[in-house]
Amino acid sequence: MKKNFRLLGVRCWVLGVRCWVLGVGCWMLGVGCWVLGVTNATAQRVTYRSTQHYNERVELFERLDDIDSTKIVMLGNSLTENAINFGDWKTLLRSPNVVNRGISGDDALGITSRLVQILPYKPKAIFLMCGTNDMSHHLTAEQVFYKVKGVIDSIRSGAPETVLYVQSLLPINEGFGRWKNLVGRTDDIPVTNDLLRQYCEEQGIQFINIFPYLTARGGGKAKNVLIRYLSVDGLHLSRPGYEIWAQHLQPYIDEVNWEEYLKKAQ
Repeated sequence: MKKNFRLLGVRCWVLGVRCWVLGVGCWMLGVGCWVLGVTNATAQRVTYRSTQHYNERVELFERLDDIDSTKIVMLGNSLTENAINFGDWKTLLRSPNVVNRGISGDDALGITSRLVQILPYKPKAIFLMCGTNDMSHHLTAEQVFYKVKGVIDSIRSGAPETVLYVQSLLPINEGFGRWKNLVGRTDDIPVTNDLLRQYCEEQGIQFINIFPYLTARGGGKAKNVLIRYLSVDGLHLSRPGYEIWAQHLQPYIDEVNWEEYLKKAQ
């Protein structure tokens, strides 16, 4: 009888060990799946190829790997990228958690294609500047709006927890005679901006209208024209232009950072 109890005890012990081993195996499988999920969520490459500068910037961003849930991303074209000539956005906006993801010449397609470098990391906020290069592709003001709308919708669906700020297209000054693909488009820009403003209001997205702060006051023929001293070539901004732009972005940057501070303090 004792022998049978002993044998039963051994069998129960062996069964327990096997269950423990099986549990460890399941735990390891779970960890493996979690790691795979994290890898798939972050390690994504941009397959779209454009200009040499675009490709080089995309490769640079892959190496930097500096976006996380505390970062504010300035996303856009040359207007965004060229802040590096004036201390970059960290300096202009007095905020060390701001990263520059601007690429000269980029349009809605290029920006959408590289969202895989940004959205998986769930940045705190994105400030989008897009549309000027699309307008240079001979699209109507309404067509440009729909291009930018596509970027907005992609960001919202891919990172719903990220706060999105949509910035207006900036004015141009055709008097410089530099940008042939933008000839006659001065008055089209505010049309696109108005469509963007309406869409953002409908969707509950913050629209930041920088346009009027860079144009002449008082109406007339110059009402939609970029003030000459605020530009270096009729399209890109001078230091005073960036300082005005940053001045009107600052309250939104402070708002994002204050919310992050309160979140950490809880």
